[in-house]
Amino acid sequence: MNTAYTHTVSASQLEQTSTAPIKNLPVNLFGSVMGLAGLALAWRLSGHYYGVGDVLGEAIGALAGIVFALLSLGYIIKWAKHPGAVKAEFNHPIASNFFGTVTIALLLLSSVAAPHSKLLGQALWILGSALTVLLAGLVVYRLLSGNQDPLNAVPAWLIPGVATLDIVVTGEHMPMIWSAEFKLFALAVGAVLALVFFTRIFSRLVHETVLVKGMIPSLMILIAPFEVGFLAYTNLFGEIDRFASILFYFGLFLFVVLSFKVFRRDVPFSPSWWAISFPVAALSNAALKYAHAHDNTVLMLIAALILLFLTMAVTVLFVKTLTSLFSGKLLAE
Repeated sequence: MNTAYTHTVSASQLEQTSTAPIKNLPVNLFGSVMGLAGLALAWRLSGHYYGVGDVLGEAIGALAGIVFALLSLGYIIKWAKHPGAVKAEFNHPIASNFFGTVTIALLLLSSVAAPHSKLLGQALWILGSALTVLLAGLVVYRLLSGNQDPLNAVPAWLIPGVATLDIVVTGEHMPMIWSAEFKLFALAVGAVLALVFFTRIFSRLVHETVLVKGMIPSLMILIAPFEVGFLAYTNLFGEIDRFASILFYFGLFLFVVLSFKVFRRDVPFSPSWWAISFPVAALSNAALKYAHAHDNTVLMLIAALILLFLTMAVTVLFVKTLTSLFSGKLLAE
């Protein structure tokens, strides 16, 4: 009887040990899919404009799809085995914003997949769009409940709100009759939320205590409203006018300024570093589009340098993430 009891306890302990790492899978790791997909789209754009990078873009896009599938499977297992951990993450005033990385990943993958399968591209876009609007509404509903801690106004706030702009960025070729008005709706929601949230976050960063080191990489999210806004605006209205130029150049200015704050050796690697990838990817796509429209050598050089920087940054992040995963540090408590 004692032997049976010991065996039962050991089996129980073994099961808890085997599922413990999944419990610690952070939702912000879906930011890696955003970065990879954004990089894939940038190289595809480079191939379209300049004939360089098409094959590389498709390969990175396939990798983004594989990573998304693996992360989705992992997070579904986490949800099934540790629903309390998922609920705590979803209700957390800061961590909850990173659920927007899942919906944005779906939208970006719709653009990655569309040239290969129109049906898959449309399905991913519709699902991603619906979840993005739902999440944005939930975030605003929570904020309007009052009694919010001013220190929670961090750059991650922008993720679920600005995500609606990605509906427009990735829905350029959607054939549905209702898509035109829906994209106008998404642009309106994303633009106003970006303006409100950016103002509040900027004020918090100026007047309150500095962000903890682990959140320093998320500062780069501040460029997203301007570069994603540029891509959404130009996709919807079909031209790069003066307003679009203002969006692009201010985002570029912020990128230069924030680089000196973000890229520091004293900020250790963690999944939060993936927060830099998509904003820089948005800047890269915007720079390529802007340079091509103006046919300017200096602008082309800037676009090329940003794309190379993005490629190196994502490569380093990917290698560090795999190293951290296989060493057991990534999912350790």
